[in-house]
Amino acid sequence: MTTIQLELTDGECWWGGAVPDGQVMPFGRRPHTRNLATNAGLLANPDDGANQSAPLLVSNSGRFVWSELPFTFSFDGTGRLEVTGTDVVVGAGGDSVADAYRAVSRAFFPPAGTTPAEVMFTSPQYNTWMEMPYRPTQDAVLVYARGILDAGFPPGLLMIDDRWSRDYGTWEFDTAQFPDPRAMVDQLHEWGFPVMLWLVPFLSPDSANFRLARKAGWLICGADGEPVIRKWWNGYSAAPDLTDPAALDWLRGELRRLQDDFGVDGFKFDAGDLRDYRLDDRTVAGSGPTGQCEAWARFAAEFDYNELRACWKLGGQPLAQRLHDKPCRWGPGGLGSLIPESIAQGLIGDVFNCPDMIGGGDVAYVLDGAPVDQELFVRFAQCAALFPMMQFSMAPWRVLDNEHFAAVKAAVELRQSLLPEIMALVAHAARTGEPILRPLAYHHRGYERVHDQFLLGEDLLVAPVLEPAATSRTVLVPPGRWTDPAGSVVEGPTEITIPVNLRSVPWWRRLEP
Repeated sequence: MTTIQLELTDGECWWGGAVPDGQVMPFGRRPHTRNLATNAGLLANPDDGANQSAPLLVSNSGRFVWSELPFTFSFDGTGRLEVTGTDVVVGAGGDSVADAYRAVSRAFFPPAGTTPAEVMFTSPQYNTWMEMPYRPTQDAVLVYARGILDAGFPPGLLMIDDRWSRDYGTWEFDTAQFPDPRAMVDQLHEWGFPVMLWLVPFLSPDSANFRLARKAGWLICGADGEPVIRKWWNGYSAAPDLTDPAALDWLRGELRRLQDDFGVDGFKFDAGDLRDYRLDDRTVAGSGPTGQCEAWARFAAEFDYNELRACWKLGGQPLAQRLHDKPCRWGPGGLGSLIPESIAQGLIGDVFNCPDMIGGGDVAYVLDGAPVDQELFVRFAQCAALFPMMQFSMAPWRVLDNEHFAAVKAAVELRQSLLPEIMALVAHAARTGEPILRPLAYHHRGYERVHDQFLLGEDLLVAPVLEPAATSRTVLVPPGRWTDPAGSVVEGPTEITIPVNLRSVPWWRRLEP
């Protein structure tokens, strides 16, 4: 281990590390410490907000810090960055955050040239989680899908979430809930819905697959050589060693069987979090939590239809990266966290990113029976509509009145109207590794601390309405000439305040000089 100290230049700002820190990025003015070896969740509570992370920092002065291994970094708040790790590389690629990102991407995680399945971008995604938590059934899934079409939404990827199977790590449909899964998948395909199934890298203790994996030696073990049983959000389970090629071959065979026998298109690879592994776990690779997390994501990349919520490194790979489950609330941690955390995803290389389920994916909200904040739901949908991906779970036609439903539908229609530009950016990201959703500072120095606006590529400026009962929206317009959908032109740099209503999704297109 070595320690490197960097003196920050005047006005230097940094991004990177762990996505949950997005809300306090850019770093530099305030003290901040993160140990990337063990935690990719909220600093105050590692069991909450766990998401993607990478051994990467980039600055608006063109500098970067990279390592193939996890490191600890600390900003002291007085102008110094300290990095402790192994084989840490400090470099520079120009004089902007875009220059730094491009340089480190080319050198250490060049783009794969491919994307997740195209339909994950071209239509909204639909997830059963908040509609039928823990108890999806064949009939309920079909009713949900039919409701999407009857409400006038385009068909799109449909994810059947926890628990379609009998046990965790038993990758077979529960026939009591899904009596004819092949017929269900065939019907969904006929309606235009590709199908993904949720899974986690856990095995219920004493299940048949647990006994099989234990006998084969495919489970993570402790110092005593016995399989470890870990607590996670759904109980206590054993964990396959994802760095063991034989264990992965077994899992790969089980998932391919689901595809062959039932027509399933892909899988939502949940969990795989750093928090669920230990540095002293006995595994084939001996690489600790980050090794397990990275192996889970590499495995997911074998499938065109994939989704991850936890990932270590692997920037530039064809992986759909979702933000962690959000509480159904305004402001920090809720709606207000979507843009800064998505910016953080892009600046560590996770460019094919998706906000959380519209309205928030924290299941405690629906289990507690709280009423839906319809305005929040609308603003969540409007913000998500111009992200690289958007995902519904709570059915808007069920939880909204006519006025709010119409506003959500209008947001989806706006997205569909901009698909040619969004898909061009998706192709650009696959080719170059550049983020699709970018901070204003990516192209305009001086806008480093703008957390409630973003750019799609270089030419689309988006400023969603994020405050309750808003009747106006203040927007920072960067240099250039920008036009809104009505044809009004604004010359930047400037600050404007515009009137907004429930249907407002403020955005502008950059005009050529």
